[in-house]
Amino acid sequence: MAGIYIHIPFCKQACFYCDFHFSTSLKHKTPLLEALAKEIVLKKNECDEEIETIYFGGGTPSLLKADEIDFLLQIIYDNYLVSKNAEISLEANPDDLDKEKIVELSKTKINRLSIGIQSFFDEDLVYMNRAHTAKEAKKSLIFAKQYFDNITIDLIYGIPGLSNKRWIENIQTALDLGIPHLSCYALTVEEKTALARFIKSGKYQPLNEELASEQFQILCEMLHNKGYVQYEISNFGLPNYFSQHNSAYWKGVIYLGIGPSAHSYDGKKRGWNISNNVKYVKALKNNQMPLEIEELSLFDRMNEKIMIGLRTIWGISLPEFENEFGKDNLNSLLKVASKHIKDGMLIEKADALMISQQGKFYADGIAADLFFIDEND
Repeated sequence: MAGIYIHIPFCKQACFYCDFHFSTSLKHKTPLLEALAKEIVLKKNECDEEIETIYFGGGTPSLLKADEIDFLLQIIYDNYLVSKNAEISLEANPDDLDKEKIVELSKTKINRLSIGIQSFFDEDLVYMNRAHTAKEAKKSLIFAKQYFDNITIDLIYGIPGLSNKRWIENIQTALDLGIPHLSCYALTVEEKTALARFIKSGKYQPLNEELASEQFQILCEMLHNKGYVQYEISNFGLPNYFSQHNSAYWKGVIYLGIGPSAHSYDGKKRGWNISNNVKYVKALKNNQMPLEIEELSLFDRMNEKIMIGLRTIWGISLPEFENEFGKDNLNSLLKVASKHIKDGMLIEKADALMISQQGKFYADGIAADLFFIDEND
């Protein structure tokens, strides 16, 4: 199995916290779509496996018209073997999802919507410079539920000024609307973002990790009580509603990245396209692949297995780790992990090393402590 990710690098406006590649100008949309189509064709020889997931990310893919989405999907279907039951997801913003747009999308092959709600409170949306309002957020979900069964939403916690009471209301609103999958992230400060500048200048107050930790625990408890499975640190789904595309990433399945800044992975090497729309289009016009490729070292592959494994419900498979990297490296991993097992942050059971509920909020830091270091690097 394999997946295809398509990066649509356009947004109406820049969210203050976002460091993804995008442009707020749609001036080059048509040549960009043509370049995406060409890259899809040029990469077909890189994957002879069945495509089980297709994901339109960004950026804001919901800025595309339904016929533009159909155009790209048809190119994929013409050049790849696509599973009959492929999960085909589209990221969307609430302000794009009026009833007419949702009806249009329902007539395409899109069968899963990922809607960037972030919060059901206007003060949070203003803080983050989101383009939609709380009213539009709820309205878009009510419309979407009429035409799509498989819906996920994004919510953000740890926002300065977001009380635990309001955070509980955010989660409860999603539950009341019957949303079967939630992706919930702690607000983070990325370099070179407006949020980083605002905090540095004193315009915004610094983030509070203790608040974020409290709200993470509230999130886990509320969703667990409603039957949601936390199958990855930030992802909660009812049974049969896990993201197949993202699960494939976490299980190390190969995928092709299409579009500026998109990444590809084949198990041994990783490639990424240039993060510049104009240069991307120009390269594809000349039938050139605008990407860099990195051969993953043994250390890279071990550390990626650790990082991804500890973030998921499946953990790190110890037999797989030994089979791929050898007994000595497995013993080294378990030796370092022993202190975290003793502290209750990690659990070793059923041939897997897993993060405990207590350790989930600190999973990335624990994983970093387990990383192998190349002394020759």
